[in-house]
Amino acid sequence: MNDSAINVMPVEDAAPIPESADPMPLEGLLVVDFSQFLAGPSCSLRLADLGADVVKVERPQGGDLCRQLSIADQLLGGDSVLFHTINRNKRSFAADLKRSADLERVKALVARADVLIHNFRPGVMERLGLGYDIVREINPRLVYANVTGYGEAGPWRDKPGQDLLAQSLSGITWLSGDAAQGPVPVGISLADIITGAHLAQGVLAALVRRGVTGRGARVEASLMESILDVQFEQITAYLRGEGALPRRSEVNNASVYGAAPYGIFETAQGHLAIAMAPIAQLARLLECPALEAYAAPSLAFARRDDIKAVLRAHLRTRTAAQWLAVLEPADIWCARVLNYAELMEHAGFAALDMTQRIVTTSGDALTTLRCPIRIDGAVLKSSRSAPALGEHTEEIAAGFALDNHAAEDAP
Repeated sequence: MNDSAINVMPVEDAAPIPESADPMPLEGLLVVDFSQFLAGPSCSLRLADLGADVVKVERPQGGDLCRQLSIADQLLGGDSVLFHTINRNKRSFAADLKRSADLERVKALVARADVLIHNFRPGVMERLGLGYDIVREINPRLVYANVTGYGEAGPWRDKPGQDLLAQSLSGITWLSGDAAQGPVPVGISLADIITGAHLAQGVLAALVRRGVTGRGARVEASLMESILDVQFEQITAYLRGEGALPRRSEVNNASVYGAAPYGIFETAQGHLAIAMAPIAQLARLLECPALEAYAAPSLAFARRDDIKAVLRAHLRTRTAAQWLAVLEPADIWCARVLNYAELMEHAGFAALDMTQRIVTTSGDALTTLRCPIRIDGAVLKSSRSAPALGEHTEEIAAGFALDNHAAEDAP
């Protein structure tokens, strides 16, 4: 781990964040990753952050399609910044899986692997000769992990597994925004990232079981199942609600089933988030007599729009800082609403030490986020960048003697 290149604001009284000298938890494990875009690569990124050797298998022509999937038109060394953020800490092995020689090399690599990850559409790996039933004969200890859009069966099986499409089918777009608005998608690739996290959980569980039984496993996760899972509260409430659809607040909606004051409110300067709080207590602290009519706890959900309308008008009379000075000492759950610039100037962000600087082999530098997990109190950082296409092909082939194994396995 190397954080010598990271510059963060000094924080008074902040305890130093240690770096562990112990081996990383997944050190010595080999992950062969065929996946592209976000869901699969976010899983392998987390495994790499935890110490696994992740070999990214890419087409010789163009590589992972994510290399050209730019966000905000940002490129670094010819590849998208998005590719760099999601594929740091990995090695690239170029192989054309339709060429027998390359396929034999890859099979030899898979035979040595602990984990295989892919997100091809159903049936593709089988046609390539790398389906689960074939691969487990090559390597019975392998944990075979795959991502799909909507599972391996059903009418959605062959639909494109894309984040916005999964969000749109899942019902989640009717949870954000106010009642008068149409559907509002979550502003991040939530389905992709959650699916990657679920896949990583399954892989780690399968590796633990393998340590006991010696057997590999097949682990599956889909965008649709994952985006449904993050809605477990809302969907459970719907299933108990005799068919009544969740209803967004007309005023400052933040939770379809949340009682007032739950929401974000504009103030005279800045915005203020207020979570759960007794209305009677808010009326007193905010010096707002109009709230007293709603003091009964039974009205907090039934009259939430009326309560929020009163709050919306009243909170505009002072700044967010002034309201926080009243509410925080009373232990009301509230927070200033920050944008990225304000967040990164805050001592709280600096104390987390969340950024790291990575440098590509061509010398291009990029500041991005680190792994959010700590092991034995130590943050996990690495300055190792995403690989250039095929950068490590010969290094990997030599290190695992792939050509020797491929020759031995040839008919």
